[in-house]
Amino acid sequence: MLKLAQRNSTAAILTQTKQLVSIVFRTITSGNFEVETPLNFINGRRKNCLQTTTQSFTVEEPATGKTLCRMHESGIEDVNKAVNAAQQAQHDWGEMSGFERSKVLQKCAHLLKEKQEDVARLEVFDTGKPIWEARGDVQTAVDALEYFSGIASTLCGQHFTLPGGSFGYTRREPLGVVAAIGAWNFPIQMAGWKSAPALACGNAVVFKPSEFTPLTAVMLGEIYKEAGLPDGLYNVVQGGGQTGNLLSSHPDIAKVTFTGSVTTGSKVMKTCAGGIKAVTLELGGKSPLILFDDCDITNAVNGALLANYLTQGQVCSNGTRVFIQENIFSDVISRLVNRVKAIKYGDPHCEKTLMGAMINKKHAEKVLGFISRAKQQGAEVLCGGKQIVPDNPILHGGSYISPCIIKPSDDMEISLEEVFGPVMNVYSFRSEEEVLKRANDSQFGLASGIFTKDLNRAHRVAAKIQAGSCYINNYNIYPIEMPFGGYKKSGIGRENGMITLEYFTQLKTVYVEGGNVDCPY
Repeated sequence: MLKLAQRNSTAAILTQTKQLVSIVFRTITSGNFEVETPLNFINGRRKNCLQTTTQSFTVEEPATGKTLCRMHESGIEDVNKAVNAAQQAQHDWGEMSGFERSKVLQKCAHLLKEKQEDVARLEVFDTGKPIWEARGDVQTAVDALEYFSGIASTLCGQHFTLPGGSFGYTRREPLGVVAAIGAWNFPIQMAGWKSAPALACGNAVVFKPSEFTPLTAVMLGEIYKEAGLPDGLYNVVQGGGQTGNLLSSHPDIAKVTFTGSVTTGSKVMKTCAGGIKAVTLELGGKSPLILFDDCDITNAVNGALLANYLTQGQVCSNGTRVFIQENIFSDVISRLVNRVKAIKYGDPHCEKTLMGAMINKKHAEKVLGFISRAKQQGAEVLCGGKQIVPDNPILHGGSYISPCIIKPSDDMEISLEEVFGPVMNVYSFRSEEEVLKRANDSQFGLASGIFTKDLNRAHRVAAKIQAGSCYINNYNIYPIEMPFGGYKKSGIGRENGMITLEYFTQLKTVYVEGGNVDCPY
């Protein structure tokens, strides 16, 4: 566990960077901080909510349950102010060349990399995930900025040679103002993944983080500003569903990119349909991971652990349905149980911690409810699945669940619904045909995985699995060059990769006549 002095040194580091991030943390109890500055970021500055009559939120530090800050939900005046600032800034930004935008975004990437540790520490306070994971999340935002800054200058259309000396061409043009709505499990990653391509394509962004994790999105805005991004191009409005609805329905928002639950995603899509807005949705999952009997079992076990326990299992793409071929089932289960029992949980700021706290008590109770009902239905818990209290009294207000392995049947609730916690379901199977049928029997289709030494089988199964991503002999790897998104109820559209440019631009076709107009009238 981290000692008080070490935590105070973290506070000192953040205080030293206050000219950059404008955040002052004050130690209120051992290991807890309070944010005292405004959390809306509009037109290059932190702003208080204009409407203090709106709903207020208490933001808790997941690791301790102590209060980090209190904030009001952004109302229509706040959203209008952010959208107006974005509109004004987008006009000049959209007329710049891709190369000019690229140079600004490269500076943003470099500065974010310099501040990686500061942002990561703040991300831990926000999410409760271990510090080593938070550092990786910041790196994914850096990667997005570097990647999309590199391709901003390559935005182009096509040229068409037509009869009689005529020709045509297409232009990729910005959409305008993009509303980006993030989830609480990867706040800084989502802010980077959504803002980097939008900005590279000449758009402006109004970002709404989850009301549970409001901090790092604002810090990113101040990094953007210091790096030279013009004021108004990246704005942050805080709030819950009401604020999200105001953004989705705003007449001056051209596109909404949303990450979150299927239920909320459906509402966002319905609202966008009313305004004929473009929409990208990255939603839930119940992804299959298939371990064939010829796999490298050590790698397969490692892959199954990565597929289930990052961010305390609160990952939409997790391979939570692990299908293990019957003749290696006992061996794999024995290894998995031993490894899972050895996972060190506790203070997420501690370098040795492998699993931190659930986002909040309500969500922890929801996860435990899934496990309890599964046991009542006859599922066998092989290890974990209990609420635990860390030794460090500072952490007693947080919600911690011991990582769980459970053996249910395919038709149980826990096999059908997204649990979003540290719960691995394991199943035995006999044949390729059988496991494909079971793997595809889901309303979701976000990700999937295969472990086998037979690459012909790997490609054959990958082609038949109904999911937007398929990992062969690894899991939960997100190269920025490769698109990410789902089939079925797991969403529409893609993030990352070159294809993303199509989701943040609109295509204009230009026809140029080379001769005289042939008119029959």
